[in-house]
Amino acid sequence: MSINPSVAGSGASNASTTILLGRVLLAVIFLLSGFGKLTAITGTAGYFGSLGLPLPTVTTIVVGLIELLGGLAILVGFKTRIVAWVLAIFTVATGLVAHTGWADQMQMIQFLKNLAIAGGFLVLASSGAGAYSIDAKRG
Repeated sequence: MSINPSVAGSGASNASTTILLGRVLLAVIFLLSGFGKLTAITGTAGYFGSLGLPLPTVTTIVVGLIELLGGLAILVGFKTRIVAWVLAIFTVATGLVAHTGWADQMQMIQFLKNLAIAGGFLVLASSGAGAYSIDAKRG
């Protein structure tokens, strides 16, 4: 049984509150990571270069903006379904680029963390942002 947050009643309010909490928890890591990349471009570009990524400075800026703006969109619930799909794909891709040294248990944990975050985004893409969001106010 699922609860549609747009249906009146305490269950709907609880679902919207839970979705809001989930959005906040998913957004935090992306906001901090994106801000960190954009305020330490040289260091991040050096790391990206060591991974063999092309145009490491440009890649740093693009990745930082995806994380920061995507995290902000999830936080406030703007275009949530689309942004959740984008961040789910982005998160799996970053796991495959940066965390495939699975002989190292820490890298395996980081990769699995990325998969879990992607799973959260897929649930959010399916459920939508809930009543406490810009999407709900616009729709």
